Amino acid sequence: MGHRRASGWLRSTLAGDRPPTTRPTATGAGDLIGFVVAAACVGALTGLTAATFRLALTGAGGWRERLTASAHGHGVLGLLLVVLAGAACTTAAASLVRRVEPHAEGSGIPHVEAVVEGRAGPGRFRILPVKYAGGLLAIGGGGLALGREGPSVQMGSTVAVIVSSLARRSRADLRLLVAAGAAAGLATAFNAPIAGGVFVLEELLKSFHPRATIATLVASASGFAVAAPLVGGAPDFHVPALPGPRLSEAGWVLLVGVVTGLLGVLYNRAVLAGLHRVDTGRWPVEARAAVIGACVGLLAWFGPQLVGGGDHLTQEALLGHGTLPVVLGVLVVRFVLGVVSYAALTPGGLFAPMLVLGSECGLLVGLVAARVAPGSAPEPAALALVGLAAFFTATVHAPVTGLVLATELTGSTDQLPPMLGACAVAMTVAVVLRSRPVYDLLTDRAAARSVA
Repeated sequence: MGHRRASGWLRSTLAGDRPPTTRPTATGAGDLIGFVVAAACVGALTGLTAATFRLALTGAGGWRERLTASAHGHGVLGLLLVVLAGAACTTAAASLVRRVEPHAEGSGIPHVEAVVEGRAGPGRFRILPVKYAGGLLAIGGGGLALGREGPSVQMGSTVAVIVSSLARRSRADLRLLVAAGAAAGLATAFNAPIAGGVFVLEELLKSFHPRATIATLVASASGFAVAAPLVGGAPDFHVPALPGPRLSEAGWVLLVGVVTGLLGVLYNRAVLAGLHRVDTGRWPVEARAAVIGACVGLLAWFGPQLVGGGDHLTQEALLGHGTLPVVLGVLVVRFVLGVVSYAALTPGGLFAPMLVLGSECGLLVGLVAARVAPGSAPEPAALALVGLAAFFTATVHAPVTGLVLATELTGSTDQLPPMLGACAVAMTVAVVLRSRPVYDLLTDRAAARSVA
């Protein structure tokens, strides 16, 4: 009898029904142990899923790069092939979302936040395969300027829904496990287990309640442990040895905070404006995605390094490489490309594109400083790292996550004091300009669309 009931719950979840609410949240030691075991299972399964997604995404990106390189030997026909490939991959990803699972659209973090807040249902199991396949098509094949972390987070939350249903957890516990799955997904996406947990507690839950903290940290740790043998546990980015910060450099650090704060506010408004244009437009989803994919394919023909998630661009900025015209050009192109890519309504996150913009913005200030005050200016690479954390803070309003994420991504702690100062300034600029966190804005949209 018990087996038949469990099977029924799983079938209900796979079919798209909400997990049953069978009992209130218990508080005994036995229940807490069961809850911790469930969180560990969520983390482990999410780590496996997100790690294979990350590896597959690398393979898909390599295929796109090889196709573009070989196509250059065939002139106009090669150009047409690259453009059509970008259009086809992006169209397929958008069609999967529209026809199979609309909740798999975009980053996925806003939908997870709406679920955690109780403003939307947990969604259906098919979010996971649509997010997985759609992300590979859009980011890997199509080259859209989107990140792997959004799909990883939402796939983790879907894993949590299934585990919660099988374990007969209460609805309150389900929401906590959904948040825990999100932490595990982010931890795997960036090899950043602490940042994964902190982001969920600071941004999604906005609480450090003991039960929430336990679930989040356990899932993040178990996800990282399972994923590390597959993707490696080293920091994603390398930063050269940098001199310690000096008080005389504070002016340049504060300038990075002001510039990233302004740019972060502008980026949030641009992303929302792009989505508003899409929501109120009359173009069919597939047609719009095809045009966007074709444009990205055209850009890939002339500048293949400019498309995709952009990790290589972040790495170059963190090494301090670039000239003023090139860095400014990359910053402008990636700003526009990020907004346009998100408007395609395919699976893909905002974290990775934001890392590019933040590091390039900091590098730009660093290069200007090197010209204006040679010999006494901060290292451009140091300001690139500072800019990475500050831009994230300005857009997401999660300064602790920004500091921890920048540290875990690079393994560098030398620049924590200037990062703290720049994050404080960037956050102040965003608040003064009354800019809401980007995920709050997107969560409102996701909740409204879920009700509709």
